[in-house]
Amino acid sequence: MNLYEHTIVVKQDTSPSQIKKLTEKYSKIVEKNDGNIVQTENWGLLNLSYIIKKNKKANYIHFKIKGSGKIIKELEKNESIDQNLLRYLTVKVKKFDLEANYFLKNEEKEKKSKN
Repeated sequence: MNLYEHTIVVKQDTSPSQIKKLTEKYSKIVEKNDGNIVQTENWGLLNLSYIIKKNKKANYIHFKIKGSGKIIKELEKNESIDQNLLRYLTVKVKKFDLEANYFLKNEEKEKKSKN
């Protein structure tokens, strides 16, 4: 089994319910192809470095996937025709970092450190 980190960048005007549907859609594709989603993170609405298709901001969804390369081919095939997505990226990794959450707000980090 290979380990992958897969991130999709969704248009800024996509509603939270549509984002949830997209997350479920791509999770089902992974599971249908005998893969396993270890973790899903919604990084929220972030600024883009440059304008992509008239969007200055975008919603980011990050998946940590355990499975074969066939899963990634199937995911990217579906993502290339999805009108709500601006970009997607898959990176093969040696192990997952399940502890760090790089997109927590400063207030939430302080609460976690106090507990």
